[in-house]
Amino acid sequence: MTAPDLPTESTLRERLRRVIDPEAGLNIVDLGLVYRIDVTSSQVRVEMTMTSPACPLGEMITDEVKEVLGGALPAGCAAEVTLVWEPPWEQSMMSAAGKKHFGWEDDGHG
Repeated sequence: MTAPDLPTESTLRERLRRVIDPEAGLNIVDLGLVYRIDVTSSQVRVEMTMTSPACPLGEMITDEVKEVLGGALPAGCAAEVTLVWEPPWEQSMMSAAGKKHFGWEDDGHG
């Protein structure tokens, strides 16, 4: 059970739209990089990936995710970000807005 002053997963996902992948010029949510957000009374845990395991900006992006999340959390609630590589990211994971950003047709699955 979570305390009433904790943000919802939806609220946190919306906040994460502020984090832009500089190489893509698009936020990490619409890119499809955020796989999971778990909220408990003491912690918010985000599982996310990068477009490639060789992404040189991974640490910078995860630091920014922690900063954005931290601004929404009550005292005593920590933000943990874990990079995962399964499933590997692919373009089909992008939202319709993400695909539109790149001028790609939406296949109806985003």
